[in-house]
Amino acid sequence: MNTLLNVTADTASDIAALEAELRSGLQLFWRTAATILDDGPIRLSPPDEATLSLPRNFFSILFLYSYYRIGVPAERRILYAAVNQCLRGMVTGCDNLLDDEYKTTLETDLPLPAHRFRSVLDIMVADRVLFAVLADHCHRHALPVDLALQASAASLRALTLSGAQEAAEEEGIAERIAPEIVLGRIHHDKTGVLFQSPWAVPSVLEADLPPEAATVQEALFQVGIGCQILDDLVDLFRDVRQQRHNYVASIIVHREPRELWQQLQTLLPTDQTPDRLYADWPDFAARLKTEAMTTIEQGLRALFFDRHHDLVHPAALFVASRIGAAVAY
Repeated sequence: MNTLLNVTADTASDIAALEAELRSGLQLFWRTAATILDDGPIRLSPPDEATLSLPRNFFSILFLYSYYRIGVPAERRILYAAVNQCLRGMVTGCDNLLDDEYKTTLETDLPLPAHRFRSVLDIMVADRVLFAVLADHCHRHALPVDLALQASAASLRALTLSGAQEAAEEEGIAERIAPEIVLGRIHHDKTGVLFQSPWAVPSVLEADLPPEAATVQEALFQVGIGCQILDDLVDLFRDVRQQRHNYVASIIVHREPRELWQQLQTLLPTDQTPDRLYADWPDFAARLKTEAMTTIEQGLRALFFDRHHDLVHPAALFVASRIGAAVAY
């Protein structure tokens, strides 16, 4: 942990404790998934150390930190970590189907080329694990099972706002709208609100949420928006080809010299990534990266306790590296 984020020993110790809780939540998810699939025709492989590691689950530990930040007890933080793995499985499975790719959330003995059904299975299992862990929590704490139903429904509502935006872009967009509209409306729903979805279930199960809960949810929103700007930098060519909303593309169309858009169109048929474009327009690329990193750091600074502010910069750099955006910052 200390090596990964390059922070003080005290901070690393605090986050290591949360990392242990995250691991417990992930193991709860995997145990429940194994039980659900038991005696069926599909065999689940147990997770390896890489699957449970911090680098593979960095956003999950940010969500876990948000519960810790406002004093949610450890037992329920572990429950919510398992819940969030369910949400991750659903979101990743849907993204896989929409993008015709496969990012693994479950390791099974299904054939590797069967990526569509593997994605379908990931979604089905994640949905059943979600209700199973919620129902078990209600049973063990003598809570009405209706609470599990309410929490499950709340998680769906939280995810479908982002999903509805994705659906609106499936057939392609008619025009490149202004960048402030992309950021304030499109990415607000698609990514900002998605980063707040880990609070859907706690908002049902936690009896009294302090005012700070709204603050940490806004912080997660900011992190999500910053990440989406980096995503748009990395996916610029793909999004232009597929006629999807992209903040960077809208800035080029509405605010930059016409020559930049013309060069983009020239490179589009041959280049898979926009690296050559950014090399020719370094000030433009640097400005967008700075905007993204500043937004992420603002969110992280609001999310973390003051004593953990030494995490802010290395965490932002790590997020950028996971997205694939090289940042000299």
